[in-house]
Amino acid sequence: MLPDNKGMHDISTEPAGLAPGWQWTNSFAALGADFYSPIAMQPVAQPYVVGHSASAQRLIGLPTDAWQSGAWQQIFAGNQMPTGAQPLSTVYSGHQFGVWAGQLGDGRAVLLGELTPPPGHGDTAQEIQLKGAGLTPYSRMGDGRAVLRSSIREFLCSEAMNALGIPTTRALSVMGSDHPVYREQPETAAVVTRLAPSFIRFGHFEHFSHHDLHPQLRQLADYVIDRFYPGCRSDTGLNGNAYANFLQAVTERTAKMVAQWQAVGFCHGVMNTDNMSILGLTIDYGPFQFLDAFDPGHICNHSDNQGRYAFYKQPNVAYWNLYCLGQALLPLIEDQELTIAALETYKTIYPQAQDACMAAKLGFAGVQDGQRELADDVLRLMAVERVDYSIFWRRLSHWVRARENNPSQQIHSVRDLFVDRVGIDAWLLRYSERLTHIPRGLAADLMLATNPKYVLRNHLGELAIQAAKTKDFSVVAQLLQAFEHPFDEQPALESFADLPPDWASGISISCSS
Repeated sequence: MLPDNKGMHDISTEPAGLAPGWQWTNSFAALGADFYSPIAMQPVAQPYVVGHSASAQRLIGLPTDAWQSGAWQQIFAGNQMPTGAQPLSTVYSGHQFGVWAGQLGDGRAVLLGELTPPPGHGDTAQEIQLKGAGLTPYSRMGDGRAVLRSSIREFLCSEAMNALGIPTTRALSVMGSDHPVYREQPETAAVVTRLAPSFIRFGHFEHFSHHDLHPQLRQLADYVIDRFYPGCRSDTGLNGNAYANFLQAVTERTAKMVAQWQAVGFCHGVMNTDNMSILGLTIDYGPFQFLDAFDPGHICNHSDNQGRYAFYKQPNVAYWNLYCLGQALLPLIEDQELTIAALETYKTIYPQAQDACMAAKLGFAGVQDGQRELADDVLRLMAVERVDYSIFWRRLSHWVRARENNPSQQIHSVRDLFVDRVGIDAWLLRYSERLTHIPRGLAADLMLATNPKYVLRNHLGELAIQAAKTKDFSVVAQLLQAFEHPFDEQPALESFADLPPDWASGISISCSS
C-alpha cells in the first residue's frame, strides 16, 4: 500500500546557496510504471546532522555551507523535495541465501533522481537515494525506516571503502531524529543519503526475466548498456552480441571488486543477488565486517546460519550470483554457449585481480613467479594463530621500510604477532630474498600505500554508535577523518589502529543491523 502525502512538505524553490545550473532529472522514471512505484515522503521530526562527507559533497557540487542550512537538512531527512526530484522506489526480485525469494524491491530506499552539478562545481551525474525515509510498497513487513546504528555503519563504511580505492556507493550524510523505531528494542531513526551513478542490481533483471516480462527486460538492459556500457554495442567479441558483452563486462567488474574485498579483509555478510550492483559497486552495507583475527571461515552475519557468506566463500558466491544474472539475461542473449562464455571470464579475471592485489600488498610492482605460494603460506600461518589481518600487513610494510633503510636492523613488530616464531622467521627469510631484487624504497612505498592503517572495525563503529546515542557525534567525525586517509600516519587518531579490545568479539551484527 502506497504511503499517503500526510506531512509531506513540498518546496517550490531550491534552498539558498544552490549554484546555477544544478539540475534534477530522473531517467529511471522514464522507463515507466512497470519498474517502480512513486513515493510520497514521510517526514521525521526535528532532524539533525549526525555526519556528512565533504568528499561525497564535492561529487555533486553541494555548497560548502549546506549543513548550516535548515532547508538542506530537511531535504536529506526526506522532509522536503527540491524542485525536479521524482521520489520513487524500484521493484526487483532476487535470490537470498541461495533461495529464490520472489519479489523484493526498495523496502526503505527512495530514489529522488539524478543530480547533475553545474560546470566547475562537481563531477558527473549521481543518483540520490534516501535510505530509511519511510514505508514503500515494497517494505513487506518492515517499517521502511533505518536505525541510527546501521546508518552510522553504512555512512562510515561507504566512505572508507571509497578511500581504499574499492568501487562502492557513496554516503553523503546521516540525518538523525528522535523518531522511535522498533527492532529488538526501541531505537531512533536515521536517514542515509546515498550516491551512485546507478543503484540497479542483479535482482532488477531477475525480476523481469522470472516473470517472462521480456520486453521490460530488454528495455532495462538497453537502458543500462546505453548509459554505462556503450562499448558493448560495438564490441565484436562474443559474436558481437551486445547482451553477452554486457554480461561479460559486469562479470569482469564484479570479479575485480571481490578481489579487492578479499585483499583488504572485507566481509560483505549478505551477498544476495539483490545486493549485487550491476556496475560492480559494493552496495548495501548491512552485516559487514573488516577482519580482525584472520579466519578464512569467518561469518560476520549472525543471521547466516549455514555460513553461506563466510569470508573465503565470497569469490565463489559472486560467481554464483553472476550465473543467476546470466540466466536472467539468457532470453536476450538467446545463446546458452555465449552466456556461459561471458561468465567464464570470471575464472580468469578473478585470480588475475587477486594476484595483482596480493602483489601490491607484498610490495611487488607486478605479479611474480611463486608469489601465490608465498602469499598462501603466510596466510596459513596467520590463520593458525588468528593473527590480526590489517595490523600484520601494516607492520610488514614498516618492517620492509626499516629493512630498506638499514639492512642489518631487525625489528620485532611482525614476529611479535606470532607464537610460531620459527614459522614466521622462515617465511620472512624467503620474503627477504624476494625483496633483494626490488629497487630500494619501491616495495615499502607501494606497501604503505596499499596496506591500510585504518579500517572500520566493528568495535570502532560501536564506539561511534554509543557516543551518537547521546548526541555526541565527535567520534563519527574522527573516524571519518581516519578512514578518508587510511594509509596515512595520523598520530592524533592512533588509537583507531590498535588491536581490538576483548569485548569486540562479542559484537553481533545481523541483517537488521
